[in-house]
Amino acid sequence: MARKTRGRAIDGVILVDKPIGESSNRILQQVKRVFYAQKAGHTGALDPLATGMLPVCLGESTKFAQFLLDADKAYRVVAEFGIRTNTSDADGEVVERKDVHVTAEQVQQALSQFRGDIKQVPSMFSALKHEGKPLYDYARRGITIEREARPITIYSLEVVSIDLPFVTLDVRCSKGTYIRSLVDDLGQVLGCGAYVKSLHRTAVGDYPSADMVPLADLQAMVSERDDPADFDYAALDALLLPVDAPVTQLPQMLVSHEDDYALLHGQPLNTPPEPVYENGELAIEPSLVRVRNKATGQFLGVAERRPNGEYWPKRVLTLPDAQ
Repeated sequence: MARKTRGRAIDGVILVDKPIGESSNRILQQVKRVFYAQKAGHTGALDPLATGMLPVCLGESTKFAQFLLDADKAYRVVAEFGIRTNTSDADGEVVERKDVHVTAEQVQQALSQFRGDIKQVPSMFSALKHEGKPLYDYARRGITIEREARPITIYSLEVVSIDLPFVTLDVRCSKGTYIRSLVDDLGQVLGCGAYVKSLHRTAVGDYPSADMVPLADLQAMVSERDDPADFDYAALDALLLPVDAPVTQLPQMLVSHEDDYALLHGQPLNTPPEPVYENGELAIEPSLVRVRNKATGQFLGVAERRPNGEYWPKRVLTLPDAQ
């Protein structure tokens, strides 16, 4: 006899305002319990030291979490100069101290070389894998692994305040950017060292910080719940972004019921995409599109364009009537 799945089949995305000191996985498990959800996944971990936006996908939204992992991120970071730690943040051990003789003008000048397309060597205290193990596992055993510099993009890097030895910066960057490494590199350029004293993620993709909900607020909404299976979740569910929230940046394709059936059963779409024009000229057809049923508005999933021009399913919803 098949084991009954525990929890609700609830779909959507909740933007959690992660508190300091908690791991992203622990936050994920607490959110899953709050919503009594069958399935949940986060979209890019934040260190325990870091706070701010942690999108948690529930149910069918987990199928599209990768799109948020690949999204640009924004942070506010407070750097302290004159100190380096082995982790490049406040959770690490101090490995070097130097007097800070730099000026605000020198800080501004140094920042210019970190804007735009640059290469960055990831921190040893990162989750990047080497031979199947995260780098931080080697670092904790005192082992240093050679890492290649990786291309990243710093879209903006602006000074909020300078009160040396503290500098507060707003950063908007591509995926794969390590703010700890950015701050450490800045400190090395200035010759005095630096580490991340505090870090707050303000945005993931186009999600604004105003949409974040503190974890404590979510927990308070179920504080008097006795039986998770017999509870009115309407107020909680109203906080969820729709199931397709991770892919709203993709062009939309509206399809017929016949194509609806085809997509959900692993077949290519028959509906050609509507032409896209840029500056009056026909643009290249998008490689990825989000697909909706044009009659019902139901989001169906994401389709990918193949070399022959056909759009095939890449990630699709599991709908009751599609079985």
